[in-house]
Amino acid sequence: MVLVTHPMITKKRLLASAALAMLGALSLVQAAGQGNMAPASPAPKFGTSLDEVAATDTLQPLPVLPAAIKARADALFVNGDDVGETRALIVLRDGELIYERYAAGFGPETKLISWSMAKSITAVLIGFLVADGQLALDGPAPVAAWQRSGDPRGAITLKHLLHMSAGLEHVENGDPIWQGDTVNMLFGGGATDMAGFAEAKPAAAQPGEIFNYSSATSVILSDILADTLTPSQSPAARRDAMREFIAGRLVEPLGMTSLTPEFDANGTMIGGSIMHATARDYAKFGEFLRNHGVVNGQRLLPESWMNFMLSPSPNDRGYGGHIWLNRARPAGAQPALWPDRGPNDLFACIGHQGQYIIVSPSQRVTIVRLGVTKGDQFPALRRHLADLTAAL
Repeated sequence: MVLVTHPMITKKRLLASAALAMLGALSLVQAAGQGNMAPASPAPKFGTSLDEVAATDTLQPLPVLPAAIKARADALFVNGDDVGETRALIVLRDGELIYERYAAGFGPETKLISWSMAKSITAVLIGFLVADGQLALDGPAPVAAWQRSGDPRGAITLKHLLHMSAGLEHVENGDPIWQGDTVNMLFGGGATDMAGFAEAKPAAAQPGEIFNYSSATSVILSDILADTLTPSQSPAARRDAMREFIAGRLVEPLGMTSLTPEFDANGTMIGGSIMHATARDYAKFGEFLRNHGVVNGQRLLPESWMNFMLSPSPNDRGYGGHIWLNRARPAGAQPALWPDRGPNDLFACIGHQGQYIIVSPSQRVTIVRLGVTKGDQFPALRRHLADLTAAL
């Protein structure tokens, strides 16, 4: 559950509010960064492993942090007028928990919404099926509606979808906000069959020609997942197949027991926007990515898939395979990370209103920040997160 209450509101107000809540990736959608950083030399561990605290829903005593690190972490709570409301902040170094703090009313047991961080989880799920030989990264995306003779969408591959370069007509942000395709899909006319809504969009460009960030693309990938896992079109069967798959391949091996995806009425996972988990479990996913798909010495995801996800896409070097990279972006694109600071191997899962799973492999660091940040507060939030990362 998410500790947010919703008063009775009109449908139009719901759409407007939901729209603001869905533009995660577009208020944050851009990543950049220059400057290589050599792998940091080993440092003494002074934290607590997530496994050690997993059995409790209370905060555990942690060793005293260096003042510079603690000050920068605390600033994300203290400077709320600048960066918005930080509800949870976790910092891990070498997999050890060195900082954990929550706002009043939130705690280690609180499930918080992912928004667009869900896209990276969806990409990992696709990777499992590619590794199993059930899907092909460079083969045509198995979407029945695109397979008619002469349909240009038949040339769209999984790689195009993961790179946000499928070429489908899509407006992520509307003006007014509720006229955008994403809000219409999630909360309007497309809400009962989100994949049908997304897959019906015509081609607007050649596959691979342009980058166009699209939450609908991630729903198409979610539909492909369900169709691959079960031949049934029963919503219940599709949900059950996805839940069983996620449990066996991700939740149980990583210990992400709080992870809760949402589904539409047709049984399609809302894989671009709506999952819930505790901050600790989001941190476990970040550590999974930091370790390139290895958990407790066991490889769960091929190195080749991690290399694909973390390689710059052809049309936007700040975006990989459904994940943001700390690389320079095309001219005019706004940053999601910090273009002139931090190592260029840093990457992040980013969601609306300032949800971040930040991973810096060369620093051996994973950071989770969850909260509510408004559009004009994002530059300050990025500066604070960059300051924290630099201090580590």
